[in-house]
Amino acid sequence: MLWPDRAQRDRLVEIRDNLLARIAEAEREGWLGEAEGLQISLAGAQEKLAQLDRRPASRSVVDLGIPTSQPGRRTPSS
Repeated sequence: MLWPDRAQRDRLVEIRDNLLARIAEAEREGWLGEAEGLQISLAGAQEKLAQLDRRPASRSVVDLGIPTSQPGRRTPSS
């Protein structure tokens, strides 16, 4: 799954607001097919915003270390 970048949240809000205005225009003009397509795009934008809101603000980094061989242990190539 692709996660939206938190830095792009303001852009997603702008897209959502623009879609709302375009849906209102389409309904006002009677462009029902256009309004329906825009509703689908709006649902996607709202879902991406919800993903950002559910995601923790910062992710902790886990250091897994560097694997080392143990003395006296044979490796498959030796």
